[in-house]
Amino acid sequence: MPSRAGEEPLRSPHRPPAWVGDIIAAILIVGAVVVPYPDPALLPQDPLQVAASLLPAALLPLRRRWPLGVLGACVAIYIACGFLGFVSPGVLLAVVVAMFGAANRLPRRSSLVALGVIVVVIATAATITLGDILEPRVFQVVVSIALAAAGGDATRSRREYLDAVTERAIRAEQTREAEAMRAVSEERLRIARDLHDAVAHQISVVSLNAGVATSALESRPEKAREALATIRSASRAVLREIGDLLAVLRAEEPRAGGGAADAPQPSLRQLDALVASFGASELAVVTRVEGDPARLPIPSDAVAFRVVQEGLTNALKHGSEHRAHVLIDVADESARIIVTNPVDRSTELRDPDAPVGFGLIGLRERVAAVRGTMETGDSATGFRLVVTLPIPEEEER
Repeated sequence: MPSRAGEEPLRSPHRPPAWVGDIIAAILIVGAVVVPYPDPALLPQDPLQVAASLLPAALLPLRRRWPLGVLGACVAIYIACGFLGFVSPGVLLAVVVAMFGAANRLPRRSSLVALGVIVVVIATAATITLGDILEPRVFQVVVSIALAAAGGDATRSRREYLDAVTERAIRAEQTREAEAMRAVSEERLRIARDLHDAVAHQISVVSLNAGVATSALESRPEKAREALATIRSASRAVLREIGDLLAVLRAEEPRAGGGAADAPQPSLRQLDALVASFGASELAVVTRVEGDPARLPIPSDAVAFRVVQEGLTNALKHGSEHRAHVLIDVADESARIIVTNPVDRSTELRDPDAPVGFGLIGLRERVAAVRGTMETGDSATGFRLVVTLPIPEEEER
């Protein structure tokens, strides 16, 4: 960020420390006092003139903290030397260095105002001491100070530009990191939903049929064999689905869309197979389809399948009477999926501390992703899951 007045500008790690410049400036100022000049007007003649010539060497290190104050003091010393009857090159050098430092640390408007005031003051003092404002020495002094101001302003502008570029780069890096974290979070949620969809139904089938096989093992061996065959089929199915999911996760080069497009997408075209799998678990499912489900876009079609799957899974796990009803109503602008099943509330009351599953949470996230709405609650027939999915116009697909 640009430095404010009085603050030390950012220094490149490859540049020498600031005190090196202070020492060089002090050596030059002291050298201007001791080096003999052919013109006696350039040499201090008494202790007061020597002190005035050396004073800027002590003031210049303070220019980083008080740029305007040091600049004004150096200009005042330069004018005082003129009234004392000599012109010290070292004091002029101090004025140039202080002007550069002020322009390097102050806003452009402030440095321009300071330059204008200095030019007017020096021109006025030259007119008083020399009697001629057009004296070449006055022109040289003004040009030297103006060049110092231009150099300091250019340095400040370059530093502000580099600071702005650096800040934009840092912000871009932070934005990339935030975007990466957001993508990772979304991918984790997607994986959690896919894993739930792949496991919840099949594990429910395995659990229920394991109970059937255990109770019928001695009295009804045929029933036990059917239950074990269902368990074997469900186990193969869940292992296959988990394998597909792990294959996507372990892909070395993720594809556009986060890799989800590489996995087989569920669809209402698989509704009969889904209902049959629940029928094998002795859940009687009545389905009614009104309209053409093929009108649903591919993402909404997949969500609709997951709605039916989650609704029937909950009916199998928590419902009573081992039956459920599925209604798919595809209208012109939207499609409604309604899954209902009887629920024994007395059973729920006996287990108030039963953990809340994540199936409906993940399902709500899926529905929201396709701009749909989801409602759950009790109805006259038991538990009711209602999802409405919008159907865009043909040109919007």
